[in-house]
Amino acid sequence: MILHLDLDSFFASAHRIKDKSLLNRPIAVGGRSNLKIFDRKKVGIRLYDTNSGAFVNPVFYSDVKDDFNSFFIDYIDGKRKIRGIITTASYEARECGVKTGMSISEALRLCPNLKVLIPNYLLYHKLSHELHSFLKLKIPKVEQFSIDEFFGDIGGWIDDANSLSFAQELQLDIKREFDLPISIGIAKSKWIAKLATSHAKPNGICFIPKDEIYKFIKDMPIEEFPGIGRGYKKRLKAQGILTLGDAIDRKELFYSWKKPGRVLYNRIIGEDNEEVSSKNDRKSIGISRTFDPISDRDEIKRRVRILSRHISYIVLKLGVNPTSYYMSLKYDFRYRVKGRKTVDRIYNEELVKQIFVEIFDEIDLKLGHIIKISMSVSNFSEHRLKTLSLIEIGSDLEKNRLSRSIQKMRDKYSLDIIKSANEL
Repeated sequence: MILHLDLDSFFASAHRIKDKSLLNRPIAVGGRSNLKIFDRKKVGIRLYDTNSGAFVNPVFYSDVKDDFNSFFIDYIDGKRKIRGIITTASYEARECGVKTGMSISEALRLCPNLKVLIPNYLLYHKLSHELHSFLKLKIPKVEQFSIDEFFGDIGGWIDDANSLSFAQELQLDIKREFDLPISIGIAKSKWIAKLATSHAKPNGICFIPKDEIYKFIKDMPIEEFPGIGRGYKKRLKAQGILTLGDAIDRKELFYSWKKPGRVLYNRIIGEDNEEVSSKNDRKSIGISRTFDPISDRDEIKRRVRILSRHISYIVLKLGVNPTSYYMSLKYDFRYRVKGRKTVDRIYNEELVKQIFVEIFDEIDLKLGHIIKISMSVSNFSEHRLKTLSLIEIGSDLEKNRLSRSIQKMRDKYSLDIIKSANEL
């Protein structure tokens, strides 16, 4: 049996641990992207990366704490404006229509007594890491799937007949130990267990025996299944497939879509045989920021270099050597562009800044305002046998050593203790 564990309204629940006045009332966590990393003055940027893994991004935080007005309020043309979007809403807030991704101003119109909280990502990551460590004491094999989701394989550890009682006891243990509500799905396959969890929420348990999978899923809309997003939804509905029951009857169609189709079909019928993996190596490193519209390309490039410095810091922490670089830009007229480069060289901070500025120059439409930058690196040469370029190896090795020396200073004092001149 496989358990899927999903913390309920995790960010909101985390704040309730220390502030009991937030219980049983509509609350939400939200706001704007943390833009302190773009400050020209030192604000003490640090990295929390203990809770690392393929699906959990590291968090940068500042020694300078936010206050409500600076985080949520702007004054535009003398008028007070509430900024930001909802990240997580409690179930009390959801009953009023508040949803993730909704603007805070709209959420307050729907729910005037909504309490909006400043995100505390350091707290969320620490709690997630502690819960992961706790689960590993209870379950032989645990996979962290996101900051608030875990899979656990109890096969050979707990008899199938006792899996429900084990999950009930585990749920109580987590509540006692962390004061966090959690929902649990139980099934013979990972993705049916994950689907079951969505029907267990909030704070429930849903057990799906293998011989009851069809009965459980047959009338569900296809978009409810994990991994069926807009693209697949459109594709399936064009074939007259509206429910998971419809999908089960169209095996030949799914198999005609080669490996992705076969994988999805087997997940739907609970025959994927995918194991819970305790190995959780990060395959890529990324960072993104959304901000008020900017037309000044020099300022955008300054921000690209700052984001590059933050990526470089994580890369050096992990001791990897990325060879693929990706960037995406979003404009205020809702258009997106993206670009990618492959560079087989020894990694250093100067190199990553140079590459990302080059990508920016190549993909920027040179018109309108930019409101979001997303950047990532991947294809680590340690994981793929590649021959790095020998042409610049002497210079790259020297710059790599310099980057590592600077890294030690940043480890001790903060990530923004040393900046290049073109970041100021």
